[in-house]
Amino acid sequence: MDLKKYVANVPDFPIPGIQFKDVTPIMQSPEAFSYAVDLLAADANLKEAQVICAPEARGFIFGCPVSIQNNLGFVPVRKPKKLPREVVSEEYSLEYGTNTLCMHKDAIKKGQRVYIIDDLLATGGTILACCKLVERLGGIVAGIGFVIELQDLKGREVLKDYNVYSL
Repeated sequence: MDLKKYVANVPDFPIPGIQFKDVTPIMQSPEAFSYAVDLLAADANLKEAQVICAPEARGFIFGCPVSIQNNLGFVPVRKPKKLPREVVSEEYSLEYGTNTLCMHKDAIKKGQRVYIIDDLLATGGTILACCKLVERLGGIVAGIGFVIELQDLKGREVLKDYNVYSL
């Protein structure tokens, strides 16, 4: 299946000059959504993941069904002040600014194999921050899965120390 047919390009969103890749058409197609989830779940299984982790919001959309399909727990990574218990946080850069991500301090067990999922790999900043959070808590980044990879932004180079898979 060619998932490119299910990605809508939105110019100048969220700011002028950014070409936003909208994955909602994938989610609106049961066949395309199932296909994407199946491939990510298979890769997470190959990497012997013990838990799935994903940043909000679009990472949740693909990460949660993968965790259910593989009978694994799910760890949300959120923006500041969105998680109710003690957190660890990491500031990072993205193609149009900076942000901070947080994870519950007790979300990952030492030595646990974590598979991180997001909808899109651009510059790699968001997922590198997730990797740092996982590792700070003693987890092992078993792999990282993306639906879309914007190769010209070279995010894979930022994540060169990790096993990256993109659909």
